[in-house]
Amino acid sequence: MGFASTYLETRTLFPQLIKEAPDKKTGITAVVPAFDEPEITTLLDSLINCNEPDCKVEVIVIVNSPLHSSIESQENNRKSISEIETWKKQNTNTFFRLFLVDKTNCPIKEWGVGLARKTGMDEAIRRFNNLDKPDGVIINLDADCTVEKNYFRAIYEELASRKERSACSVYFEHPLSGNKFPENVFRSIALYELHLRYYYQGLKFTGFPYAYHTVGSALAVKAMPYIKCGGMNRRQAGEDFYFVQKLLPAGGYFSLNTTTVYPSPRESFRVPFGTGVVVSKLLESRETTLPSYNLQSFKELQDLFSKIDKLFHCSTDDLLNLFGSLPQGIQLFIKDDEWVNKLNEIKANTSSLHSFHKRFFNWFNMFRIVKYLNHSHSRIFKKTPVTESAVELLDILGNNFRSDDPREILDFYRRLEKVV
Repeated sequence: MGFASTYLETRTLFPQLIKEAPDKKTGITAVVPAFDEPEITTLLDSLINCNEPDCKVEVIVIVNSPLHSSIESQENNRKSISEIETWKKQNTNTFFRLFLVDKTNCPIKEWGVGLARKTGMDEAIRRFNNLDKPDGVIINLDADCTVEKNYFRAIYEELASRKERSACSVYFEHPLSGNKFPENVFRSIALYELHLRYYYQGLKFTGFPYAYHTVGSALAVKAMPYIKCGGMNRRQAGEDFYFVQKLLPAGGYFSLNTTTVYPSPRESFRVPFGTGVVVSKLLESRETTLPSYNLQSFKELQDLFSKIDKLFHCSTDDLLNLFGSLPQGIQLFIKDDEWVNKLNEIKANTSSLHSFHKRFFNWFNMFRIVKYLNHSHSRIFKKTPVTESAVELLDILGNNFRSDDPREILDFYRRLEKVV
């Protein structure tokens, strides 16, 4: 019995997919979902140019096809498979082993990025289980990405070789110039990435302790934490967000900012929401700005979170009095009886301020924050152009910066994260 035997018996969808035994020194496995990806060798060329880490590496590509996919998508799948096989024959001396898993003829209704990631990650678990390596690292990539040259080494040094660390969000940057896409695509992706980074910095500003990016192509997790959280979900979009939320409570999650993943800025409607969809809608509408969360909503959250220490010492009457002093958006989102009942429950199950903090944020977690933001913007606040909100937040954070150019603002936000 290996460390993952029970998980493999009860939580996987497929039997063993790769027959070749893993190298005993394998420490990293990269999983790449591929659907409608006619240029997947761009990723492979990027990976082969990376510096070799101090462990063996495997790359598993899961080519999949949802039911009722278009003829063009099916043709691109065939092209992907052919290109991978050709690339593998032409590159026999790579430092990583490349495995192609063809699931294009597997009639599963919910094929999508979540299920494809799960299929590959579960197979990586099976291989690490054979090696009895619960600290083996599974990387999530996308087929249209490229990576920085030190990609594998940084992940090995910052995650694989650090016992106290369990998983991470890898730093990312979308390309903002070049000949591959029209200028309006680059402007659109600059707006969307700025929204992601403004949201991230907004969460940090509130004092929320679990502020991390959740970009599916820029995540990595060790085998044992993957199993303990129940593995990847099957969602057709947002799988990355839900997966990270399951990992956070166990601890050991961090932001890895010493290397970079470069996701594609291309438009796409292959999933219900996400980067490609936002870019597509911006191009279709010809909008030159992108609405984002009103900064006032983050200020309301900061007001709430600043009161946590006081809440730990409150009686029921004190809790009701304090509720009346909360910002309007918070009061509309949480009813007074839910407020009192939940906080009394948290207090009854904690004996220290530290444990109270942890239990409070297990309740008011990222899911609840997103619900609050959506609720408050439907009742009180109006979304504002991300360029305006992002500059306003920088001012509050003590940065003397003025610009209305999304690329310039984004560059400043990127530097804020890179220096951490």
